[in-house]
Amino acid sequence: MKNIAKNISLIFSILIVVPIGIIYGFCPSLIFDIHLYTIDEHNVFKAIMGIYLSFSVVWFIGILKQKYWETAIVSNFIFMFGLAFGRIISLFADGIATYLFVFGMIGELILGFYSFANYRLKSKFT
Repeated sequence: MKNIAKNISLIFSILIVVPIGIIYGFCPSLIFDIHLYTIDEHNVFKAIMGIYLSFSVVWFIGILKQKYWETAIVSNFIFMFGLAFGRIISLFADGIATYLFVFGMIGELILGFYSFANYRLKSKFT
């Protein structure tokens, strides 16, 4: 049970980030009002997909191998806070986004703070 609590933010992150990354890479118009027309536009979204999937691999390795857990949890809270920070900037610069993106920002903040708390908790006992 202790292991699940320690890894829950990594597990949730993988379950959310992998499908979103695949959607970004292959069909962003499925859930977003985005239509890609040029090869360059497709290339940018495939690169975003690559970032999302690569971080998910780091988190998965951190779940499976204890010696990589710290790297995984730090990369998780940096990733989540980075996304949330970008959305907060957009909130002030562009206005309130759709419900999906506001919900995403809240989820990113929750996962980021949970991962950061887990990291701080571990560092107190080691």
